Amino acid sequence: MSITLQYIAHSAFYIKYGEYGILIDPFISGNPNAQFDIKNEMVTDIIVTHGHADHMGDAIDISRDKKSVITCTFELANYCMSKGAYTNAVNLGGKIKFDWGSIKFLPAFHSSSNLNGEYAGMPASVLIEIGDKKIYHAGDTCLHSEMKVVGEVYKPDIALLPIGSYFTMDIDDAVIASQWIGAKKVIPMHYNTFPPIKVNPQDFKNKIEAIQKECLILNYGEKIEL
Repeated sequence: MSITLQYIAHSAFYIKYGEYGILIDPFISGNPNAQFDIKNEMVTDIIVTHGHADHMGDAIDISRDKKSVITCTFELANYCMSKGAYTNAVNLGGKIKFDWGSIKFLPAFHSSSNLNGEYAGMPASVLIEIGDKKIYHAGDTCLHSEMKVVGEVYKPDIALLPIGSYFTMDIDDAVIASQWIGAKKVIPMHYNTFPPIKVNPQDFKNKIEAIQKECLILNYGEKIEL
């Protein structure tokens, strides 16, 4: 069964696997770059790395509309539940199993607050195991040594890394992260949505290819088979 990964924009992705559709950080409405037909796509699960509006995005509305479950850290799940969403409250380290595979929430070094500015628990990265692939979504983060653990222990096939700087890693730190994580394919994210995170992804691609890794710069809405 094939796995399709679609880059919506910013840090939002959609994974399709048979009868399952998984949204990650669905910042769609209000995102000037987002390309995704939410009305005609199935969404069985939503993964949210932390509570900031450019990652929570439309998660609550989609959950209520499609009865899809938001998996996120405990405090953020409680907030989403209070807004009528279907939630699965987790924390860092545990392996959460689904019919399509599993996820594990892992560290990210950032901040997290809900749409009211209230504390929304730990920010996270997430390791997604689906089919025969392991996808690591770094969330919003600086470069941190826990990424060495990701590479040594979990060995992802694909890494989705922020490169926009200002709020997250910059290009040079993301290149180091790619080496620590060890994934053969690297996809940049969290750039060019707002002026402070304006960068040239080709600079990142050039540096990734210089260390003999594959870098895929995806257009908004572009799909790839994994």
